[in-house]
Amino acid sequence: MKNKDLQATQELSDNKLNVYRIFFAVLSGVLLFLSFPKFGLGVVAWFALVPLFIALKDVESVWRSLLLGWIAGMTGCVGILYWITHVVVNFGHLPLYLGIFLMLLLAFYLSFYTALFAAGIVCLKKWVPLYLSAPVLWMCLEYVKSKAFTGFPWENLGYSQFNNLFLIQIADVIGVFGLSFLIVLLNTTFYSFMTGKFKKSFALASVVFLLWAGIYFYGIGRIAQINELLKDVQGMEVSLVQGNINQSIKWNRNYQQETINIYEELSLSRPPDAGGLIVWPETAVPFHYQDDTDLQRRVKDIPVKTQNWFVFGSTSYRDRGGTTDYYNSAFLLSHLGDIRGRYDKVHLVPYGEYVPMRTVFPFVGKLAEGIGDFGEGKGFYPLEMGKRKIGVMICYEGILPEAARMYKNADAELLVNITNDAWFGKTSAPYQHLSMTIFRAVETRLYLVRAANTGISAIVHPTGKIIAKTGIFHKDIIHGRIKYIQLPTIYAKFGDWPVGAGFLCLAVFFLWGFVRRGR
Repeated sequence: MKNKDLQATQELSDNKLNVYRIFFAVLSGVLLFLSFPKFGLGVVAWFALVPLFIALKDVESVWRSLLLGWIAGMTGCVGILYWITHVVVNFGHLPLYLGIFLMLLLAFYLSFYTALFAAGIVCLKKWVPLYLSAPVLWMCLEYVKSKAFTGFPWENLGYSQFNNLFLIQIADVIGVFGLSFLIVLLNTTFYSFMTGKFKKSFALASVVFLLWAGIYFYGIGRIAQINELLKDVQGMEVSLVQGNINQSIKWNRNYQQETINIYEELSLSRPPDAGGLIVWPETAVPFHYQDDTDLQRRVKDIPVKTQNWFVFGSTSYRDRGGTTDYYNSAFLLSHLGDIRGRYDKVHLVPYGEYVPMRTVFPFVGKLAEGIGDFGEGKGFYPLEMGKRKIGVMICYEGILPEAARMYKNADAELLVNITNDAWFGKTSAPYQHLSMTIFRAVETRLYLVRAANTGISAIVHPTGKIIAKTGIFHKDIIHGRIKYIQLPTIYAKFGDWPVGAGFLCLAVFFLWGFVRRGR
């Protein structure tokens, strides 16, 4: 009887422990999504993983650690990506239950990386301290997530700091993945203080504090340096036009004239001084600009009337021996109205701009209704605006560090992001999208101008500071001045070098563990 009572007590204790672990895993997920917009509580990211570390304490089972990591990841992903349901239901015309299912399916996949992170910590904890294993594992897995299966770098941990101007300056050295490393390192420090021995915790905290203090001082100095360099630079005026065209009518032929009326009126209401730049959003011209029509000629007259350079989004096509390829493009017109360059989007969004496995899942074709399948552009090559070069990134490309790096290394002096975020509705997605795009300015130390159909349009300083921005879902125009500087950055030259070092460390960690096990 006593043995049965003891067994029952043990089972009850295990059940309570499991509930306690699950609670802390869920708490980590909640803290993670609170770190990003709309909440945007970036400081929460500094300790968001601490509850997960608590949940993993004394866990020996790899399967249990996988489950706890998956729970944390799933909670965080659902909180961040809930807007996918809105897109699928409203523009894919699918029932709500299927929209929720598809969002959960993506969250399920992305949570796999958090699960691997938790399992890696448990596997390595006997021979590698948490403050080494956790930051390296997170950074490397985040990189894989951003590249695998066309990549999904949406809201990597480092992006949570977009409002922390002094901290994010280090991105011109280590990029956003390196920033994620630093945040996880800080999490391990807080955890160590809560659960570790005082002397070891104090020593770790001292080192991390000095590291972070150095990073903040770097940020302060870098901002001062850039402001000083820009002080006497004359620059160029820009106007970013936000037409606020409803997505439901955007591709309707009956509304093409109204759309051009709106953009024309806004552009002529307050154009830059002669020699400036006017920017319209992605596919602002809702027809093939190459076709010679009355509306095309009205668009062509905009730079002629204002004597400005003109960048706008439009679909385009190229005939190839009986077949026609279509592209999501950006055109550059001079003050004479002639085409000086065209950029075709390189990184296409699956199920938005091309439809993989259309024959396997016919219903997903609805997501591309009105757009069809686009072809890929040939590369990130700058457009020449007189003596200047500009790098155009369309929509999702604004969250790709490699796009901005390629432009920077090809001597681009200005980054232009055009996008149509009408799909997202009044969710957190437009705010998330902008928060990630900001980092491209910091990494390259170039001005970035962003024209979005329904917002958020913005002018971003090379330090990542938003100089001007619009709200969402209203017509607007931003008028401002950008300046040109050529300031080399370590990140632009060497890319994600911390990730390469991280993978090397992981190899050493697991090799060391293998050797230790063999003894």
